[in-house]
Amino acid sequence: MSFTTLTCPSCGSEVKQHRNPFPTVDIIIEINNSIILIERRNKPFGWALPGGFVDYGESLENAAVREAREETSLDISNVRLLGCYSDPTRDNRMHTISTVFIASGHGIPRAADDAVNLAIFKLDSLPSQLCFDHARILEDYSRQRITW
Repeated sequence: MSFTTLTCPSCGSEVKQHRNPFPTVDIIIEINNSIILIERRNKPFGWALPGGFVDYGESLENAAVREAREETSLDISNVRLLGCYSDPTRDNRMHTISTVFIASGHGIPRAADDAVNLAIFKLDSLPSQLCFDHARILEDYSRQRITW
């Protein structure tokens, strides 16, 4: 178990603080037989799936809907689970666990919030470099689409 120690400000004794991974969501938004990728405003810079951190008290599904709307200005429906990704090295900033959803996008895509830009890509013409483990996620998505 991973933890750090803190000093109690009242009594001065050492207290263990447990370190846990941070829950995140990523969303593969399908629109016109393609998918949406965002260009990140913050480090690490580059192309990525829309997504972000789950807020305290928020379900994973609600976080996916919120993040999709915040970053792409799209409403999403038909939200379904692709899988969970937990490699401790998937995000070099901290240990995150991402629950990845697939959804249908509705509206006019427009970059907002943490996205400086967005684009619609066919699966056979994705950018060569994607942030985090999103290339692996999209490979899994592509393989699963074949079996649907």
